Amino acid sequence: MEVVELQLEDGRTLSIETGRIARQAGGSVMVRLGDTVVLAAATSAKTTQERDFFPLSVDYREKSYAAGKIPGGFFKREGRPSEKEILSARLTDRPLRPLFPDGYTDEVQIMIQVLSSDQENDGDILGIIGASAALSISPIPFPTPIAAVRVGRKNGQFVVNPLFSDLETSDLNVTIAGTAEFINMVEGGSREVPEKDLVAALAFGHEHIKKVVAIIEQMKAKVGLPKIEVPEIEYDPELVKTVTEQTFDKIKKANRIREKAERYVAIDLIKTEALASLEEQFPESEKTIKAVIGQIEKDDLRKMILDEGIRSDGRGFEDIRQITSEVGILPRTHGSSLFTRGQTQAIVAATLGTKMDEQRIDDLLGESFKSFMLHYNFPPFSVGEVRPARGPGRREIGHGALAERALEPVIPAEEKFPYTIRIVSDITESNGSSSMATVCGGTLALMDAGVPLKAPVAGIAMGLIKEGDKMAILTDILGVEDHLGDMDFKVTGTAEGITAFQMDIKIAGLTLEIMEMALDQARRARMYVLDKMKECLAEPRTELSQYAPRIITLKVPIAKIGEIIGPGGKMIRSIIEQTGAKIDIEDDGTVTIASVDQLAGEAARDKVLALIEEPEIGRVYVGKVKRIAAFGAFVEILPGTDGLLHISEIESRRIERVEDVLSLGDEVKVKVLNIDPEGKIRLSRKVLLEGGSDNGGTSRPPRSDRGR
Repeated sequence: MEVVELQLEDGRTLSIETGRIARQAGGSVMVRLGDTVVLAAATSAKTTQERDFFPLSVDYREKSYAAGKIPGGFFKREGRPSEKEILSARLTDRPLRPLFPDGYTDEVQIMIQVLSSDQENDGDILGIIGASAALSISPIPFPTPIAAVRVGRKNGQFVVNPLFSDLETSDLNVTIAGTAEFINMVEGGSREVPEKDLVAALAFGHEHIKKVVAIIEQMKAKVGLPKIEVPEIEYDPELVKTVTEQTFDKIKKANRIREKAERYVAIDLIKTEALASLEEQFPESEKTIKAVIGQIEKDDLRKMILDEGIRSDGRGFEDIRQITSEVGILPRTHGSSLFTRGQTQAIVAATLGTKMDEQRIDDLLGESFKSFMLHYNFPPFSVGEVRPARGPGRREIGHGALAERALEPVIPAEEKFPYTIRIVSDITESNGSSSMATVCGGTLALMDAGVPLKAPVAGIAMGLIKEGDKMAILTDILGVEDHLGDMDFKVTGTAEGITAFQMDIKIAGLTLEIMEMALDQARRARMYVLDKMKECLAEPRTELSQYAPRIITLKVPIAKIGEIIGPGGKMIRSIIEQTGAKIDIEDDGTVTIASVDQLAGEAARDKVLALIEEPEIGRVYVGKVKRIAAFGAFVEILPGTDGLLHISEIESRRIERVEDVLSLGDEVKVKVLNIDPEGKIRLSRKVLLEGGSDNGGTSRPPRSDRGR
């Protein structure tokens, strides 16, 4: 067994252990921080078939027992991965995948399991570290270890791997992964933080990444196994020469076609013609011919950008495609927008719900509720493809989470806007950066719905082409520039600062200088997009959609909650049936009433207020006779509250029997004379009759008019 440790600045210890558990895996480690423990295992399977891709799969799973819990539901065992688990798996996959050598096509599976959770240290960072360490000590050809850290800010100071409690007050939450030399993955969110602060956080995080990489290197030096040798890809020189001579000029011409669909058709035709003409000369070489053509296409496009300063659609490096925006395009939604940027388009709808529409989340941290959700859908027709329509994939969940993180900082507090908000983005066309179109369209849909956002949010995707000392940072990248380029850096924010970011690269890593340049260029682009959005809708609408629920919030004494609910829920059900409004009561006495019909909501509010109203001495009420006795009548002056109208207080004259004046069910105006210490109420009708003394009492208004 081998253990390496790293002491963090706050006294916590990060430890990596191997040789005790999962010894039949290609490589396995246990990573611990605090009382959170993660097992990471990496295993490969030798391939016997030719592949033109690298089949890497990463799974991240949180065991319920890790937090001393039993799963809910009927099956009482962990099921399909949650959104958190999928996002954590993506965090691990993205920095690892670009580092495997070209030509390596053995299947590799990385499995990460959270075995213990102290509910203070997140297992996702430990999973990335564990996957890197497991690969590093295994025979799998993973060339250099990476590590990851999360950076927050506490009391103005950066904090490495902050606790969950620290993140609640942090204005920055950045996950950074990289080697000892470069950063190669960034993801996170912030509350309108300036670009310079993000760069400083990246520099701070990378210094700590170097320390973690160092202890992985220590472990690798002690127990690492010899790596599998991956032969360099060597093509038949004659084939390469022939394919190049036949296709180079055609590909160069096709790369300069500005329309995506037309360009793809041209490239496909070149491949088809080449395969047909070379079939006899180079039999069974279809994959190789396609690979050579693909490399020619890639090299030419990169050369065109770096040497000629030309992008495939004719734009300059900082030019943004044409933007058009519309709002209110769907008549019955609460808010909607159509955002189009070039050949990328999103229909986005915003729906306002009540407290009862919140998403319930049950994970290692316990039960929680989510009142803002964004769901992203990417149908195959958006890129002219045909494939089965199944549930959301990892990419859709990841893009939705990024857009949700981008908008969350500007969503109003519940006290100001007590609605559950759901945004759905349906991508209808895609040619680069549909997640950023979702952010822009989401902002417009929310403003169209009348949500009082703190500020509009826009997003832009930045690309990079780098060959040696030559470099071009591209604004608003196309799909082909993402596919054949070196970077996809998405940045969202308001006019004041950044709200979310996600960076993936296909090269070894980036320097901070390049990232700083990309962020500065992204800020200029963001300002341009925000101006374009303001031309469509400058600020949130002042009125909600007529189809959106109206919400009334009350605060009632906690002791009165039971009276509102009633025995077995009788009272609250009665109010809901009578008014049609939805009513939700929290343990702290907050009552939320929602109804599309404003009058129905107000009626429900009045009935709730009536249930909790306390009788007042000297006040006049219109009550109902509920019971008659020889000595008087019991009159209900408030729901569930009776007072005694003594026989001597019914009339100015003397009466022999109560029934001579009153009957069961009669409505009668009475005044509260006294309330004794035990809560018994004494009423009088006599003082209100003509000629009687009413002592200046005030009449209780009709129930339908109270509380407005």
